[in-house]
Amino acid sequence: MNTVSEILRVDHVTLRYGDVIVLRDVSLSIRTGEVFGLIGPNGAGKSSLLRVIAGLQRPEEGRVRLEGDNLAEKAALWRAHRIAFLPQEAETLPLMAVRDLVSLGRLPFGKGRSDEDRMAVEEALKQTRTLEFADRPVTALSGGERARVLLSRALAVRAPVLLADEPIAALDPAHALSVMNLFLDLSRRGVAVVVVLHDLALASRFCDRVALVKNGELVAIGTPGEVLTDNMVSEAYGVTVKRIESAIIPWELT
Repeated sequence: MNTVSEILRVDHVTLRYGDVIVLRDVSLSIRTGEVFGLIGPNGAGKSSLLRVIAGLQRPEEGRVRLEGDNLAEKAALWRAHRIAFLPQEAETLPLMAVRDLVSLGRLPFGKGRSDEDRMAVEEALKQTRTLEFADRPVTALSGGERARVLLSRALAVRAPVLLADEPIAALDPAHALSVMNLFLDLSRRGVAVVVVLHDLALASRFCDRVALVKNGELVAIGTPGEVLTDNMVSEAYGVTVKRIESAIIPWELT
C-alpha cells in the first residue's frame, strides 16, 4: 500500500487573460497515489488550471508547489522530469513512426536510445494498446489511435505526476475504460494523476477525489460521493439530474 502524501499544492492562484479572470483564488492539493479529477462545464477554467499546475502558465497571483518547491523558481528541465503533460489541443503531428513519436517523451533525460529509454517506450506502448502499430506513421492513424499514442508519449516520461486534459474525449467506450483503468494502476504505483473529465460516471468510478470548477472558481472538492450530488451537479451544469438504474453503462473490458 502506498503512503499517501502531498506532492502538489496550488495556493490562492488567480489567472487573467487580458481583462478576463479565468481562475480566481483557487487552492487545492494533490496527493501521491491518487486519481484526481477536474470537472466542470465548458469554459470553467479546468484546462487553464492544468496548465498552471504544469508550470506552462504563470499565475498573476498565488503559486504552485511541487514536492515543496515553488514551481515558478525551477527550470523547465526540472519540471519536465517530474511532470508529464497531455494537452487537450490537437497538435500537428510530424511524419514519423509511432514508436519514434513516443520516444520523444524521453528527451528531457538526454540519454538517447539507452536500454532504459527503450524499456520506457515499450511499456508505454503496451499500456495504451498501441504496440501493434508502433511502426506505422502517426499520420496514418485514426483520431482515437492518435490520442492513445500521445498518451503513450506522456507515459514514457515516467514522471511522478501525470496531467491529462480530456484524454478520453476521442475514445470509444472500451478504450476509455482501458485508459481509466491505466490511470488507476498508475496511482497504485504512487503516481499522482490529475485528469480533466466530462464523463461524470467515469469520474465517480475512477477518481479518488474530484474538484468541481465553475467560472474560474473552485466550487467543491472531495470524494465523488461528496461532490457529485444532484444539487451540486444541477447548479454547476444547469441541467436536471436523474439517476436511472436501467441505463446501459460500459463497465468492464471483456
